[in-house]
Amino acid sequence: MPIIKVIIPAYNEENSIANVIYDIPKIVDEVIVINNNSNDDTAKNAKNAGATVLTETRKGYGYACLKGMDYISNQPTKPDIIVFLDGDYSDYPEELSDLVKPIIDDDIDLVIGARIKASRENNSMTPQQIFGNWLATFLMKILYNARFTDLGPFRAIKYEKLLALHMQDKTYGWTIEMQLKALKQKLSYIEIPVKYRQRIGVSKVSGTIKGSIFAGLVILGWIFKYSIKK
Repeated sequence: MPIIKVIIPAYNEENSIANVIYDIPKIVDEVIVINNNSNDDTAKNAKNAGATVLTETRKGYGYACLKGMDYISNQPTKPDIIVFLDGDYSDYPEELSDLVKPIIDDDIDLVIGARIKASRENNSMTPQQIFGNWLATFLMKILYNARFTDLGPFRAIKYEKLLALHMQDKTYGWTIEMQLKALKQKLSYIEIPVKYRQRIGVSKVSGTIKGSIFAGLVILGWIFKYSIKK
């Protein structure tokens, strides 16, 4: 079996993080939770659930992901596959086995968990999330002939391919940056449908007007940045 590690950025997810960790399949070698400046018991609950807990005081999804990657880079044995997963229990961690299957069986580089309408719980995604995903993937289709339908955070990627992307985004643009760079580097990719439910707690991004606007601007910025570079 390949070595699989999971990176979970978490900010104030004390009520959900243990559920996420417990539902991750046993094929995973290490679950790494990055406590992103939480002021609750996120770190304590994650550690008690068996995760490796790191601390990143700079707020931002990308900062947390980069912290996890830095930790992995200093380990003597490198993983084959990295899985990114949110800590709010909106995804179904048990579907991780399905997510990594195309990488293991078919040598695919990147697999995105697509939150299709048929598999989504009612009201699990806000109207601004749904519209933002549609707009971003529509623009990627027009500008780059991409086949993506979602920017879902539940995703798996070969570790060596992830390193080659030289990820930079520190905030909300992490997912779109990965997909755009995968297109530019001509990585093989596929989407598989995943289930999605209402998260535990309130979203720090789509749950606020400020967060939604800022995330939208960052995502559009990445798309048009790469359009200019073409």
